[in-house]
Amino acid sequence: MEYIKNPMMIEDKSFEIIQGIIDEIRPGYEFKNEIEEKIIKRAIHTTADFEYLDILKISDTAVDMLVDALKNKATIFTDTNMALSGINKRKLSALGCEYKCLVADEDVAALAKEKGITRSMAAVEVAANTEGRKVFVLGNAPTALYKVMEMKNEGSLDLDAVVGVPVGFVGAEESKDELEKTEIPYIISKGRKGGSNLAAAIINAILYSM
Repeated sequence: MEYIKNPMMIEDKSFEIIQGIIDEIRPGYEFKNEIEEKIIKRAIHTTADFEYLDILKISDTAVDMLVDALKNKATIFTDTNMALSGINKRKLSALGCEYKCLVADEDVAALAKEKGITRSMAAVEVAANTEGRKVFVLGNAPTALYKVMEMKNEGSLDLDAVVGVPVGFVGAEESKDELEKTEIPYIISKGRKGGSNLAAAIINAILYSM
């Protein structure tokens, strides 16, 4: 059997096919700018879902804030180890950034039990005490997204931006709708779609563009 084995050739061919399908199903479709094109195309590349042409929403300052944070040694906090594993940590390390998923930490588990909240929420509370700039990358837990908004509103959490793309049926759509109303720089997926793989892909798209 003949098939492409070179990983770079596979990726290049994938993006070529993606653009061809966009031209076919959405003739005349225009991306806002080059970086948003890269983010949306990588979202499609990761999910094979062209609905992201319409449902991936990027606030006006989100990309600039994310790039600036990454250039200034921000810590990336994810809500799942799956999202963390999908992010290009070599590039983050080269920028001097740290990356953490706190959900399985003992102190987070203890705090969640004590307060009767999800571990994802407790992880946000613990993350808030971390020094330096912070970016939250959430692909799974709407409760974490709600907690980020609550703590930001209370003035107890300082952060640069949120990639908020939780997937699911309970709170996912609603949490993203609420984030869209805030002044927090965001990248969200409208509706029920999203996921840890998408969250990682969005951060990777920005890292690769840098």
